[in-house]
Amino acid sequence: MSAPLNPPASIAPAADVPAFRLYALRAGYLLLVVGLGSEIWPAMLHHTKPWDLMHGVANSMLAAISALAVLGIRYPLKMLPLLFFELMWKAVWLIAIALPLWSAGHMDANTASTVQDCLVGVVFLIVIPWSYVVANYGKRPGDRWR
Repeated sequence: MSAPLNPPASIAPAADVPAFRLYALRAGYLLLVVGLGSEIWPAMLHHTKPWDLMHGVANSMLAAISALAVLGIRYPLKMLPLLFFELMWKAVWLIAIALPLWSAGHMDANTASTVQDCLVGVVFLIVIPWSYVVANYGKRPGDRWR
């Protein structure tokens, strides 16, 4: 059985997202490409000594995010899951790592710097078209299992 040609009314089409929101999303992806990319790619390409396992994993993940964000500039709505991931890992880190350190009075300069970097993620909360997200990720039926 094929999918219906006309989506249900509860699904927000991309045309319902105002152009200024699409440009705001593109600016958010550009922030990832330029801001994160300018920091992470030189480190990836020119590190002088081997990194420990988790440092290498984290930097590789950040490099992948910055590279995939290029697609977000062209396809801002299709790449929303990348922004969801960006928001979620930052929120998890802030709640599970930074907050306990801050509460215990053990926050060092590196942790404080990372907190500042993570708080830049607030931009994504602002630029994401949440009504589109609710309509397409919350109310829309999931993909079939068979």
